[in-house]
This record gives sequence, structure tokens and C-alpha cells, in this order.
Amino acid sequence: MSGPPHPGTPTADRSRWTVLAVLCASLLLVAVDATVLHVAVPAVSEELRPSGVELLWIVDSYPLVCAALLILFGTLGDRVGRRRVLLLGYACFGVASALAAYAPGPEILVLARALQGVGGAMIMPATLSILRHVFPDRRERALAIGIWSAVAAVGAAMGPLVGGVLLEHFWWGSVFLVNIPLMAVCLPVGAALLPESTGDRSGPWDVAGALLAAVGLFSAILAVKRSGGGDMFTPGTAFAAGLGVALLALFVRRQRTRPDSLIDLSAFARPAFGTSVGCIVLTVLALVGLALVAAQYLQLVLGLSPLETGLRLLPLSVAAIAAGLAGSWLLHRLGPRVMVATGFGLTAVAVLLLTPLGATDRPVLMALGFVLLGFGLETTLFASYESMLGDVPVAEAGGAAAIGETAYQFGGGIGIALLGSVMNAVYASGMRDVAGVERADAEEAGRSLGGAHTVAARLGGERGEALQEAAREAFVRGMHVTLLVSALMLVVGAVAALRLPRALVRCTARPAEEGRTLLPSPVTHR
Repeated sequence: MSGPPHPGTPTADRSRWTVLAVLCASLLLVAVDATVLHVAVPAVSEELRPSGVELLWIVDSYPLVCAALLILFGTLGDRVGRRRVLLLGYACFGVASALAAYAPGPEILVLARALQGVGGAMIMPATLSILRHVFPDRRERALAIGIWSAVAAVGAAMGPLVGGVLLEHFWWGSVFLVNIPLMAVCLPVGAALLPESTGDRSGPWDVAGALLAAVGLFSAILAVKRSGGGDMFTPGTAFAAGLGVALLALFVRRQRTRPDSLIDLSAFARPAFGTSVGCIVLTVLALVGLALVAAQYLQLVLGLSPLETGLRLLPLSVAAIAAGLAGSWLLHRLGPRVMVATGFGLTAVAVLLLTPLGATDRPVLMALGFVLLGFGLETTLFASYESMLGDVPVAEAGGAAAIGETAYQFGGGIGIALLGSVMNAVYASGMRDVAGVERADAEEAGRSLGGAHTVAARLGGERGEALQEAAREAFVRGMHVTLLVSALMLVVGAVAALRLPRALVRCTARPAEEGRTLLPSPVTHR
């Protein structure tokens, strides 16, 4: 295994920080792409006319695939080289972005988003593993991780703005084309400057275990999505659910019996670790779908432009950045239990504060709710990650980081599926019978709010106006129900956080193994 440059020399110092710049540039792209599509959903709906389930897949396939493959590609990098996997991720992400930009239909766009998830799964763990390699000094590494996290927060904040600016002047596919120039630069620069490194190759790589987890997660999510689309009791849904449960059970059994397991399942039995992971999943599950609902509400109910929508969502990301900067100070003074419970409480209050929103624009109330939402969300995630990592032995720090990343991505995929399903069900029920509109037109409009606008434009006159008004009312009703469901999940999270330890416990020694990721990012960039 090649070693990092010897610290202290001018050349080594310059090369390390240059490497950090390259890695942060690629992370910025992944972070922007995680949120840039939110403001483009109405435009995609109008152009490609996907069904409600297809629209969920367009948004959800990226985090789902990324979550399923994080462990696989993280451990693959340890075996064949992290730079090699990272460069392959750059290429995959660039090709997938081009395919997404010119997708002729929703099926191709779903496939392209899934390929982006493959590229993201290669990029995310490799960046932190390479940082671990090139920054052997603990203080420098902490600074590098801090910069890495800040870039991720900036990327999350920039996503809606970048999407809004592009949609003001170009078609919806331009939100994906912006990825290609940066990938074209990162690929040759990374090949020339990034050092190659591997982990401990003495143990076998559990490919079968990683594949079991990936396919099991896919099958479980597919069953949830089919249920949300109205196919809850069909043979296909039952088969997907059974397959997912069976494969995940086999994965758990395999990890318990293998001495070189991918993850240490016994850690979940400890209250601090298991509760922290549960809080991460529950937080993201309750809230990740709200950004998608908010983007559609702002554009299709209030009639704001994509750029105005991005600006309205900006307070959420800015508040999350502020919470991340204050996270360490708060954690040392409050402790994990109080900080996580307080974060859940703040986000629940924020969600309830947003429930009075309706067909009339209330920008001050909305901005206040988004600020509380971003600050509370980041407070909860920061303390949960720190508590999780502080509870594991030194040798298991890399595995804990992989679990944290997977929990975040898994929670995001489930959250969009569940909350999106609730939203679609309430909206569709409100569109079944619209006065003066034929049943076939009402059913077509009931697939999505964007589809309702298309049908209304085709009908025109009083019938079109009646259909648009009914669609807006049904969407607002569905949004209110979705907000209440999210608030209930957050209250459950606050109660669960009482199992966390009062005081902060840290593992100060380095991980025994160099492989895998060092720390998961506590910012909302996924």
C-alpha cells in the first residue's frame, strides 16, 4: 500500500490541500445534484408526464441506489484502490448526467438517476477514505473533514438556486448538464493528482454479503413503492416484500456468522449506537419528502418561478449550515440526549408551523418554518452521528461511518416513498369527482398536480378553471396530512432519543484499519 506524502514538507503540504480541493469539487457536485431536481419536478412532470409512482422513482432512485451500494463500493475501494473507484465514479456520474438531460421518457430518466446513484456510491466513500490517507495528522485531518462538510452544506444550499437559475433560461434537462463540465475536469485532474491507496487486503471481501444487502434493500423499497401506488395487495408487491425480507434476513445471518463481516451487528444492541442510527433514519424519513412537496407547492399552487422557489427554500439550507457550525459547541454543553431530543422538538414545531399554509402566499411564516426546520434537522443529525461514532470501539469506526451513510440514504429513500404515497393518496382521493369535469379527465388529473395543470390547459374555459381549483385544494389537503404525519414521526423520535446517553463519549484513538470512511458528514447534502 502506498503511503501518503510525509507531512511537513512544502510539496506534501501543497499536494494534500490540492487533493482536498479536487475531492471537495466532486463532493460539491454530488451535493448539488441531491437537491437540484426538487425545483425541476414540475417541469419534468409537464414535459414527460410521469405517473405518481414514476415521479417518485425519478426522485427516489438516486438516493436508493446510492444507499444500496455504499457498502459494496466502499469495501471494493479497499480491495482494488480508492482512486480507481473514485475515477470510475466520476465517469459513471458524467455519463448518467448526459443520459438524464436528454431522457425522452420517464423510464429512461429513472434509469439515468439510478446510474447517477451508482456513481455517487463510488464517489462518497472514496472521498473520505482518500482524505484519511493524505491527512495522517489528526488536527489537519479534522480541518480537512470540516472543510469537506462545509462544502457539502454549501452544495445542498446551492442545489435549488442552481436549478432555479437554469430553469429560468433553459429546459429541465439543463439541471443535469451542469454536472458534465465539472466531471470532465475532475476526471483528468484526479487521475494526475490523487494518490492511490488500499486497505488491509488480508481478509476476503464479502461480495455476496454486499449483494444480499443491496438486492434486499431494493426489493423492500419496491414493495413500499408498489403499495403507495395502489398495488398493496397484488402478487408482485407480496413477492417483492417477501424477497426483501428474506434477503435482508440472510444478510443479517451471514454477518453474524462471518469473522470478516462487513458490519458489526452487535453494535445495534447498545442503546447509544442503535438509537442514534434509528434517529438518523427517522429524521430523514420524516422530512426528506417535504422538500419535494414544498417545491411543488411553491410552483404549482402559489405560481412562483423556479428561481423564486429556490430562493424560498434557501433559508432551510442556510439554517442547517449554521446548526452544523454550532453543532460541536452545542453537543459539549447539552450532551447527545438533550441535543437530539431538542432537535426533534424544533423540527416538529417547524412542521406544525407550516400547516396553516394554503392557497395564499405567506412568505414570513414560510421562512420562519424553514429556518426552524433546517436548524432542528441538522441539530438532530449532528448529535446522532457523533453519539453513534463515540459509542463504537476504535477498530469499528469505519464500519460505523458506513452504517451512518447507509442509514441516511435509506431513510431518504423510504421517506420519499412513504410521504409521497400519503401525499398521492390524499390528492387522488380529492380528485375523483370534480363538478363539471368528466371522470376520465379527473382521474388523469389525479395522478399529479402537474398533470392536473396539463389537463386543465387542454380543457380550457370554466371546466379547466374548476379542475385547477380542485387540484390546488386537493394538493393543499394532501400537504397538510403529510405535514401531520411527519410531525408524528418527529415526536416519536424525540421520545426515542431519551435512550441516548446524557454525556458525550468519544473514541480518541485512530481506527485500526485505514480502509473505509472515517466520518459521515453531519450536513444535509444527501
